[in-house]
Amino acid sequence: MNIIEKIFEHGLWNSRFIIVLAVVFGLVGAVLLFAIASIDIFQTAAYVINVYATHAHPEHFHEEVVGGIIGAVDLYLIGVVMIIFSFGLYELFISDIDPAKDEQGKENQLLAVHSLDQLKDKISKVIVMVLVVGFFQKVGHTVFTGALELFYLALSITAVAVGLYFLSKVGHHE
Repeated sequence: MNIIEKIFEHGLWNSRFIIVLAVVFGLVGAVLLFAIASIDIFQTAAYVINVYATHAHPEHFHEEVVGGIIGAVDLYLIGVVMIIFSFGLYELFISDIDPAKDEQGKENQLLAVHSLDQLKDKISKVIVMVLVVGFFQKVGHTVFTGALELFYLALSITAVAVGLYFLSKVGHHE
């Protein structure tokens, strides 16, 4: 019975390598998001150059440029989520990432993950930033017609600022 238990436990332990699929495809997703965001920035730059070359000034020029850039930032941030996710899963389930350590063996804290809670915290902070960027992208395309709408805008910006303040306090023990 002891040998069956050892074989089963060995197989069960090695089943963690299925995580490599999530790591690899998470990185593929990050690369795709970075490529798409970069193309979006390139297209926005080409649009700006074209507008200035033709001396035309479309009606919503600034909103379109800012919207294109903010949309790209949003994709970059989601790509960062995918990278953090991939690094975290790899470090939690497979092995420490040796190149992430400096010459003295001290690990880089930017992507270091030691628990699922820590991985969740890192990912959730970036997701909140994605939502904030998306919020400001929507606000940039919204037309405000009255004082009450501007008041709601001010309240929502205040709520975002307060939320970001408290988010910055998460994980800091003073």
